[in-house]
Order: sequence, then C-alpha cells, then structure tokens
Amino acid sequence: MINVLGAAALWCGLAASLAAALAWPRARSRALAAGGTRAALGAALLAFLLLETALVTHDFSVGFVARHGGREVPLFFTVTSLWSALEGSLVLWLLILTAVAAVAARARDPLQPVAMTVVMLVCAAFFALTALAADPFVPADPVPANGPGPDPLLRGHPLMGVHPPLLYLGFAALVAPFGYGVACLVTGGTAPARVRAWTLAAWIPLSAGIVLGAWWSYGVLGWGGYWEWDPVENASLMPWLLATALLHAVRTRSLVNWTTPLAVGAFLLVLLGTFLTRSGAVASVHSFTRSEAGPALLGLLTVALVGAGGLLARRARQPRPAGRPDPALLLGCALLTVLAGTVLLGTLFPAVAEFLHGEQVSVGPPYYDRTVVPGLLALVVLMGAGVRRAGRGLAVPVAAGAATVACLGFTGRHPVMALVAFGAAAFALAALAGRLLGPARERLDRRRAGALLAHAGVALAAVAVAASTAYAEESQGRIQQGGSLLAGGYSVRLDGVERQQTGDAMTATARVTLTREGRLAGVLRPSLVFFPARGGSPVARPAIRGGLAGDLYVSVTEIDQEGTGVMLRVAVNPLMGMLWASGGLIALGGLLAALPVARGRTRSSGAARREEVTVA
Repeated sequence: MINVLGAAALWCGLAASLAAALAWPRARSRALAAGGTRAALGAALLAFLLLETALVTHDFSVGFVARHGGREVPLFFTVTSLWSALEGSLVLWLLILTAVAAVAARARDPLQPVAMTVVMLVCAAFFALTALAADPFVPADPVPANGPGPDPLLRGHPLMGVHPPLLYLGFAALVAPFGYGVACLVTGGTAPARVRAWTLAAWIPLSAGIVLGAWWSYGVLGWGGYWEWDPVENASLMPWLLATALLHAVRTRSLVNWTTPLAVGAFLLVLLGTFLTRSGAVASVHSFTRSEAGPALLGLLTVALVGAGGLLARRARQPRPAGRPDPALLLGCALLTVLAGTVLLGTLFPAVAEFLHGEQVSVGPPYYDRTVVPGLLALVVLMGAGVRRAGRGLAVPVAAGAATVACLGFTGRHPVMALVAFGAAAFALAALAGRLLGPARERLDRRRAGALLAHAGVALAAVAVAASTAYAEESQGRIQQGGSLLAGGYSVRLDGVERQQTGDAMTATARVTLTREGRLAGVLRPSLVFFPARGGSPVARPAIRGGLAGDLYVSVTEIDQEGTGVMLRVAVNPLMGMLWASGGLIALGGLLAALPVARGRTRSSGAARREEVTVA
C-alpha cells in the first residue's frame, strides 16, 4: 500500500506544481495558483511521511527501505536514513522546496506571478525527476527479511540529523531569489526588498550547515581534519559565496545590476551541486552513487543554464544604474564572485579532463591554497575597511594588525600565510569592535549589529583555520600494547583493545592513557566500527579531548588480528573550539540581521544610508 500511495503522491505533486505554474501568470487564477502550490506541499509532505513510516516500521517491501533500512539500526538513525541516499534525499528536497514555495506564495508584489511560475516549474522538475528516475517507492523484488542499514559513515554521529536538512533548507530557499531574478530578467524590473529576506533565509542555514558539516567530518572520518576541498564540500561553498555577495549587493541601488545575476547564479550552482553529488560525476566520500537521476539532473541544469544565460545576455545591454558604489562593497562582491568561479574551476576540471581525454586528474588542496585562500584573506581585510565611515578611520585597525604581525614575528618563526591571516583578522576585528563599541554605536540597530557580529565570526574563523592548519602537530605509527606515541607534549600509551558486538555493528576499541609532563591527563577510547551487512572498510570513530587552546585528537586506523597492536594517529589541533564557536557567531549574526527594523527608525542623510550599505 505504501508503494502505491507514495508513487501517487509524487505524481499528484507533479500535477499540482504544473497546474500552479500555469495559473500564477493569470490574475484571475491566483486562488487556483495558491491552491496548487499548497497541494504540491501536501503531496511532498505525504511522500515524506509515507517513506518515514516505511523506514520506522521496517516495511522492506518498499525498495528504498530494503536497500537502506535495517531492524538493528537505532531509531534516530532509522529516521535520518531517509536522507542517507539519493531517492530519500530528493523526497526531503521536495518537502523543503515546496514549503519554500508555499511561503513565497503569500507575498504580494508585481513580480510575484512570474517569480512563482519559475519556482513552481522548479518544483515540477524535481517531482518529475523523483518520480521517473529516483522513485523510492519502487517495490523491492525480492522482499528481504532485513536490510543492511544506511551507509556506515552516516550512522555514527548525531549531526546526521541536522547537517543535511540545514544544507537542503539553504539550497531550497535560494529558489525564491532565483525566481525573482528570472522575473527581473523577463520584465525588466528590479528585485524587491524581499529578495534580501529570502537570501538571508537561505544564507543562515547554509552557513550553519557548512560549519556543522566540517564538525561532522572532523568527528567521523578519523583523518583529523575538517575540510579537504572535496567536490561535495565545494558544492555547498560555491552557492554560499554568491549568496554572500548577493546579501551585500541587494542593499544598494548602485549595485542593482549585480543583484539579478547573483540571485540566478547562486541557484544555478545549487543545481550544479545537486548534479555533481547525485550523478557519480565526481569522486567523493560524500557523494551518492551513479544513478539514473544523473542524466535527468544534467538535462535540468542545461535547460536552466541556457534559459538564464539568454535572459542575462539580454539584460546586459541595459544601461548601468546611476550612482557610485562603495569601493569596498564593490570589490567585495567582485572578489566573492571570482572566488566562487575559482572553486568551480577546481571542482569541474577533473571531470572535464576525464571526459575529454580519458585521463584521471586531481585538483587538491594545493590549488585552493594558492588561489582561494589569499582571496578569502583579502575578504577579511575588506570587512574591516568596509566600516571605516562609521568610525574614526583606519589608524587603530591598521595598528592592531601590524602589532599582531610584529609581536608574532618577534616571538618565533611562523608560516607567512598564518601571519597574514592573524594580521588581517586583527585588523578586521579592531575595525568591527570600533563600530560596535565606538561613538557611532548608538546608530546601530539589531540588523546592523547582527551583520557586524557575522563579520566578526568570519574573522575569528580565519584565526582558527590558520592556527589549526599551520600549528597542528601529528604523529602516526603502529604500536603494541604498552607502547606510546608522542604529539604536542602528550604521551599516548596503548593499554589494550576491547571488542564488542552491538546490534549489527562490531566495535573494536583501543583504550589509551594520556600523560603530559609525567602527569596523568586522562583516558580516551578511539574505535573502529565494522558493519558486516554493509561490507566495505570499517569506520573510524576518533576520541577527541577538547580544550580552550585546542584538541587532542586520537584515532585508530587499523587493529591487528590478534588485538595486541594498532595503527594510531595522534594530533594536537589548536583553536578548534574557536572554529566551531565562530560558526555559531556567524549564524547568530545572520539571525539578528534577519530581524525586522522598527519602522520609526529612518536615515536622514546620504552618508548614513551609505554606512548602512557598507556594514550590511
């Protein structure tokens, strides 16, 4: 029954989306259009609930459950396994996408009919994609007595329940600016104020999702890092960069010609990322396997690119708006756009090279370190320079940056890029602090204060990334019981290996004792978990001892058959707590910036209006 109802829900959602798309342009059919939009949401919600019900009740007659469900899987990971694979993830995509459409349908402005037509066409495309190429409700044949459970990498950390939905919310919310961007291109109008609200609604969960994804990678993969410039990681970073540029461009009329291309480009990058992660076109530990959805996604992406490209080419011939934009703001938007293009080039180059020449090439961290990292540091400097009109100039921030570099330079040898990062962050934080605490603070409302807090979070993240990259200490080796490894002043001694079977998982845990300067510092239990039903390699579950200065990170990569020796990796990663806290500060700043400003507060002078644009 669930198979039939689920498939029917997908087809009904497709019909409702198409009906709404046809009705929105007609003034007399607005009630029908709104009803069709709500019906599409209802169909997506029904499909989501049916698939969750099948997973929780272990209905292995449903193909998706037979491939990704399991009786021994804990309830939390049973629920979250819906988005652990291609078909279920598209159902979650549909639910969030249609929810965004239903909220957007409540607005009233001249561009809404065209914008909602575009949004509902996107909804229809994803309903068709799911129903035709990635239907999770296809009956299992034969029906198994049990399933293998979700991918082992996706059932060992609670962030599985938070990170993917946040990313999907950020991705899907960008469809509203996309719709308005296309509407501007079709009608020749300008983006309404609500584009900023929708961009913030996408930017906040996308920012949080990216940081939580790094935290998840740090705590699950066992390699001691949190970002490897993986194609799937890049798929979330690229639209974030353009959405950040859009947030700044949409606040000033002098950058109105930037707003539409950024709104359109951000969602096109979402579609590209969806294709890359669900087609098998790129090799990634995060991506879904090659499937029939790949060609359909490529077709959708091609149609969107050709259509948007043609409209943008026509818009490019229109005259430029009057007024001179703030140089820092203009340079920041341009730099964010260039960085998104640089990441795009590095992400696509291996796939293009293999397609054209049949050769497998890789673009790894060295490329991004040489191209993207300097640009990101330049952005940190621009954040400080952008608030200069609100304070007393740049003398104090420049002095803070120079003093930071000088003090560090005189206290030891440091990598050049780390010094640059610390100096840039000190400059930006001093400028932001002057704005928050200086004489101009009385002119701050919650929105502008939130923007400044988000900028401060980015500067602190730059410090944490530079420190954890440049000053991490790592030691790796095979040790027997009673042996030790040294890293960062810690001695890590292997006391023994314990084996345990729980449900469908077999766990081998290494018990290690920590000492520092001859004193006992604690006991950690890194482990390897193997799921026989899934096969493949075991999953490392590191043990992490956090502190204000940094983390001690211990992971096991191999365990001898006899259980007396292990391959151990020990790392001391500085300022990791600051990195995760900075992500929280960025999200908090975004939430404050999303709050409405009291209508009674107005700006009377042109200088004040320029200041509002600069710090937004």
